[in-house]
Amino acid sequence: MTESKEPTTRTAEGGRRVLIVSAHPDPRSLTASLTGFAADELRAAGHEVEISDLYAMKWRAVTDADDYPEHPAGARLDVAAASQHAYENGSLTADVRAEQERLLRADAVILQFPLWWFSVPAILKGWLDRVLSGGFAYGDGVPQYRDGLLSGRRLLLSVTHGATASALGARGAHGPLTDLLFPLQHGVFFFTGMSVLETFAVADTANLEEEGYRAATTAYRERLAGLFTEEPLPYRRLSDEEYTRTMELKSGRERPGTTGFALHLA
Repeated sequence: MTESKEPTTRTAEGGRRVLIVSAHPDPRSLTASLTGFAADELRAAGHEVEISDLYAMKWRAVTDADDYPEHPAGARLDVAAASQHAYENGSLTADVRAEQERLLRADAVILQFPLWWFSVPAILKGWLDRVLSGGFAYGDGVPQYRDGLLSGRRLLLSVTHGATASALGARGAHGPLTDLLFPLQHGVFFFTGMSVLETFAVADTANLEEEGYRAATTAYRERLAGLFTEEPLPYRRLSDEEYTRTMELKSGRERPGTTGFALHLA
C-alpha cells in the first residue's frame, strides 16, 4: 500500500496550508474575486495559502508524449503507464512536479471555477489529467477510495454558475448540482483518498449585483471558517464489507429508497 503523505506540520502561526486552484481567463471575474476573498479570509485566520491561477500560469492543458520525456519516440502511448513510470523515475515535467508538490504541502484544496457546459473549464480538466498522474494519485500500488498519497487532505469545490439554484436543484431541468459534480467529487478526489466537503455554489451569476455578492461572500466566509472542522461527505470506503470484488455495492447496504449516486453515501 502507498504510504500516506498526510501533512503533519503547522505553519509558524499555527495555521494550516491551503491550495486554491483557480480557473477563469479574466482577472476581473467573479471566480478571481472569490479566489482573492478566500485567500484573504484564510490568511487572516492564520493559514498559509498558495494559489495556482491556471490561466495566469498559461497552464498546458493537453496530455501527450511531451509530458513524458523518457517515453520512446514512436511507441504507443499508454498514459496511465507512462505517467506512473515518469512519476516513479522523477521525469515528469517541471510544471507538473511543482503542482504535485503544492498538493503534498496542502492540508486542504479549494477548486474555484465556473460551471461551463455542466463541467469544469478545459484548463482545469487538463490540470487534473496531468497533475493527478499514475503512481501519484492512482495506478499500481495506489489504493482506490481508501488511502493514498493525498489522504488526509480536505477538498472543497467552490462553483459559480449562471443557472438559478432551482434549475440545478433536486427537480431542476438541468439535473441536481450534486449529481453533476459527483464524478469530480467522488470519482476524482474521494477516489484518491481525499475528504470531500459539500460544495459551495453561487447561482444565477449573470444577475448577481452588489447585494447578492455580499450575501455570497458572507456565506462563503462561514464555509471557509469550517474548512477544517465540518464533516466531509460520508462516501463509502471501498471495502469487503461494503462492496463485492467487482466493485458493486452489496445488496442491503443502501438506505431504503436510495438510488443512483446516493447509493455511495453511507
